[in-house]
Amino acid sequence: MNKEKFLFGCGGFEAVEPSVLKAGGKSSGERAAFLTERLNKLFNFHNFATLPFYLGRYEPEEGKPNEEMLKAAALWFKERNIITKGHPLCWHTVCAPWLMNYSNAQILKKVIERIERDVSAFAGIIDIWDVINEVVIMPVFDKYDNAITRICKEYGQVRIVKEVFNAARRANPNAVLILNDFDTSQEYEILIDKCLQEGIPIDVIGIQSHQHQGYWGAEKTHDVLSRFSRFNLPLHFTENTIISGDLMPPHIIDLNDWQVEEWKTTTEGEERQKNEMLEMYGILTAHPQVKAITNWSGSDDAWLHAPAGFLRTDNSEKPSFIALREIYKNHS
Repeated sequence: MNKEKFLFGCGGFEAVEPSVLKAGGKSSGERAAFLTERLNKLFNFHNFATLPFYLGRYEPEEGKPNEEMLKAAALWFKERNIITKGHPLCWHTVCAPWLMNYSNAQILKKVIERIERDVSAFAGIIDIWDVINEVVIMPVFDKYDNAITRICKEYGQVRIVKEVFNAARRANPNAVLILNDFDTSQEYEILIDKCLQEGIPIDVIGIQSHQHQGYWGAEKTHDVLSRFSRFNLPLHFTENTIISGDLMPPHIIDLNDWQVEEWKTTTEGEERQKNEMLEMYGILTAHPQVKAITNWSGSDDAWLHAPAGFLRTDNSEKPSFIALREIYKNHS
């Protein structure tokens, strides 16, 4: 990883679709052409892509990981000098149901083996990893039973973080390892403190900034930077979303609970999105410890169908994308 290069990131999940990638990186078909157009637009500016390694999708059947498909996607980016990150190696959501057939001790062993296998297999192709995701809520997550919450409850947050980070470090000593969370409260600070005191090899603090219910604003952004920069570690804003349509209602606690058939972008919302993104990117890129910003949705037909993309669903460019590209293109 080039330490001097600021990482302007975007979700690159479209590259994993089988229709996009064939031998030699060539694509065919209408769907492939559409997605290739999207990827080419997004990564003409962005130099950093996030690829999905959710265990429930990466290895839906035990012992049969989708390594070939993910490797093809990662190599597609590598050939274009785009740095890639794997997300995430351990998470209680989108977890593999087959893990629940085992005892907690066996679950932990299999999670460690999975991390060692995949980080090793992708070394030199993907060398940045969100090692574990959303640990603050992990032991109390109660929307549905899952293997990762089970072991977090039994062994505790710090031990789980230590086990998975050590496994990733063994598998690739040169990898950049990220602890990632959406919780920007003092609870996350306390967790980081405990992990660092245990000598856990955290290279980067990951901060999610999903703003479906409204822009953080400069004051909150500066507050988050102030509190998390005290650890003297690089900061990655790993999952940024700013809406260009109607905002999600404020009473929604879990963003995934807001399921709508259509969530339109609007002309007024796109202008608002542009102004908010310009301000937030300006604050983040000016901070010496912020080394990466990832806009989570490249287009509006991504997560929750939220109008949080740089591109509309037809691949046309929004004002936010045009404005940011004009300012930062030479820095990426």
